[in-house]
Amino acid sequence: MICKEIPNNLKSMRSKTIEEYKKTLILSSRQKEILTGLLLGDGHLETQNRGRTYRLKVEQSLRKKEYVDWLFHEFRDFVRTEPKEKEKTRNESRTKNVGFSTLSVGNFRFHAQQFYQGKQKVIPKRIEKFLSPLALAVWFMDDGSQKSSLHRARILNTQGFRKQEIEKLIHILDKKFNLQARPRNQKDGYQIYIAAVSADRLKQIVEEYVVPCMRYKL
Repeated sequence: MICKEIPNNLKSMRSKTIEEYKKTLILSSRQKEILTGLLLGDGHLETQNRGRTYRLKVEQSLRKKEYVDWLFHEFRDFVRTEPKEKEKTRNESRTKNVGFSTLSVGNFRFHAQQFYQGKQKVIPKRIEKFLSPLALAVWFMDDGSQKSSLHRARILNTQGFRKQEIEKLIHILDKKFNLQARPRNQKDGYQIYIAAVSADRLKQIVEEYVVPCMRYKL
């Protein structure tokens, strides 16, 4: 990807200058594919002006910093500051995460309209068109895993979506990528269970895009 040349003082720009800079931004086809994968996974779009503009928020555990840095590079022309580390406390347990937020821009509005109903994530009606090998790879890096060290099946953590939406995704994985999968019921919702027989096929599709720190998932 060829990024727009970013002013060295973007972080310290005045608001008017930033608004002028945002007008020059263009979301590339590659960035759109990555954004699709992120929104199927852990990525979020937020608006503070009733949907006029949106910002992308990315956050992962600190051990996945290489992946966050890769995403930061891919969206570099939309971001003012480099990824930052933060510590969170949950149920008396502390974790360290790393992430970044983009500028709030109109470029993300289309994806927000496709992937959200209010604040709830949904699967777009046209997801078959949007789901490319790169998007699948980002989705898998975000929310994928091995079932266990003793089993070749792969899991996509889709518990935030409705079962009907998950079944639609499974149909597309079969139709578009020849991946055998089924819903897997969990306490917090349904996962997508990719059969062991499709593990090599999945690896073949996504391997070229997977960053080194995420290759353990393959």
